[in-house]
Amino acid sequence: QVQLVESGGGSVQAGGSLRLSCAASGYTYCMGWFRQASGEEREKVATLYTGSLSTDYNDSVKGRFTISHDNAKSTLSLQMNSLKAEDTAMYFCAASVGVTQCLHGRYNYWGQGTQVTVSS
Repeated sequence: QVQLVESGGGSVQAGGSLRLSCAASGYTYCMGWFRQASGEEREKVATLYTGSLSTDYNDSVKGRFTISHDNAKSTLSLQMNSLKAEDTAMYFCAASVGVTQCLHGRYNYWGQGTQVTVSS
């Protein structure tokens, strides 16, 4: 079992920045950030392989958000710049420990989420 604890959400005006963090209790092979706005389906924001540190981003956040991982601290981060009102959502950290799950984008472990609200 891997426990994930997110922090860093909050409220900010459009154009501002926030940094989310996710502390993992154990080894992970891949991790990612997902978000779900009210009345919408959950969508991928950015994912990362903890070994190679290769990343993948939703087109809507490319150039504005940066995902990173500190292996020593087992902590995933999401630096969010130039925030827009449409970035408002509950943000979830997710992880998997298996190669197959990661290759298929299946995440077994989820945090409880942290709210990000961007006012225009």
